[in-house]
Amino acid sequence: PFAYPESVKPWRAVLLTARMTRMGRFLLIAMPFTGHVAPLTAVARQLVERGHDVRFYTGSRFRSRVEASGARLVPWREAPDFDENDVSATFPRLVGKKGMRQLFINVIDCFIGTAPAQVADLTAEWEREPWDVLAADEMSLGAVLFSERHRMPWATVAVLPLNLPGPAGPPSGMGLRPGANPVTKARDAALRGLVPLVSRPLVAAIGDAERAVGLQQSGRTMDRMVFSPTLIAASGSGLLDYGRTDRPTHLHFVGELAEQTAASKPADLPSWWDELDGRRIVLVTQGTANIDPDDLVRPSVTALADRDILVVATTGVRGRDAFPFAVPSNARVTGFAPFGALLPRVDLAITNGGWGGTLASLARGVPLVVAGGDLDKPEVASRVAWSGAGVNLRTGTPKASAVAAAVDRVLGEASFRDAAARVGAQLRSLGGAAHAAELLEGMR
Repeated sequence: PFAYPESVKPWRAVLLTARMTRMGRFLLIAMPFTGHVAPLTAVARQLVERGHDVRFYTGSRFRSRVEASGARLVPWREAPDFDENDVSATFPRLVGKKGMRQLFINVIDCFIGTAPAQVADLTAEWEREPWDVLAADEMSLGAVLFSERHRMPWATVAVLPLNLPGPAGPPSGMGLRPGANPVTKARDAALRGLVPLVSRPLVAAIGDAERAVGLQQSGRTMDRMVFSPTLIAASGSGLLDYGRTDRPTHLHFVGELAEQTAASKPADLPSWWDELDGRRIVLVTQGTANIDPDDLVRPSVTALADRDILVVATTGVRGRDAFPFAVPSNARVTGFAPFGALLPRVDLAITNGGWGGTLASLARGVPLVVAGGDLDKPEVASRVAWSGAGVNLRTGTPKASAVAAAVDRVLGEASFRDAAARVGAQLRSLGGAAHAAELLEGMR
């Protein structure tokens, strides 16, 4: 037992003991993609500021971001430390794949196939220094397998649109709204019944991963094993979850998981920043994955070329401030925009439906035009349209005419900005990373 010297006043001893009791050891885990790491580092910073010891398991390319949060990086070692901007270099089966083929190969090779090696890394770290609480994004299957193998609880910090299966509604990811009448409810039930059949390749891959770490094959689909039965802290809000009432009590929406950023310094702003003054601004972004600018950026800047609008288009790669084609005179190009400073000035965002960018825009009341083509993007587009805060283009490769019509509609109808304001108010009310940290503290 700890012994205090006699010179320490009794009240000091009580306070110090209380502080030591509160301090916990946390290991946070995120797949090495910016859209997964960024929300978890926001939570890490909150935990560090509360006096906890925080480690963060992810790819080594995120060392500076992790360490800036105050956490210690535990890099992928046995697991292949890939580059999110060149995933196919590590997983060659992804070359040339889009749509459902990309989705299945991406999940099998990148998320499921790396899980046994993730377990090996986590086991080595646990043996070196145990932790009190393990929390992972919902695609870190290695965290699930490690926890099940060691029979310990874990928490899910959901950084994607909530893919949690329930007794009602269609399977998430299909971009379908929950049924509201007998016909569409029957459709939802039929689709839920098809999930095990459609997911057979994933179930087989999960079984291989389970056997590789010494577990029995469970036959579970991905969505039925990656969410913690103890705690889910989910980014987003009820207005972006179709207002569903069939969610479990251990699910807590926490709004936008983002770090509070300091005001941008003039030296950090693009040279064209002053041109934003007094202009109507439209942001065009394809996020950081699947960033072929011909998909969305090119038709968007073409659609807006003759408008009295200043278009800010991002390449998705820091330092890459140009596209491989000429842009109209009213377009400005940057690798990464200072979103904290830019979004409050934006009138409309055109996006491919990345969840983090969608939440960042809506949290500031910015209405959207969403071109969700693959992965979880169609689901994001559907949720935004259901909330009334934007238009769903129902494709990831829209024509310029479709973009122009959607922009006219969103800018011309006040209902979109009103709905974006409602969603933004709800997102801001849910506490963000601070609330997620508080929920994780309750796991100790």
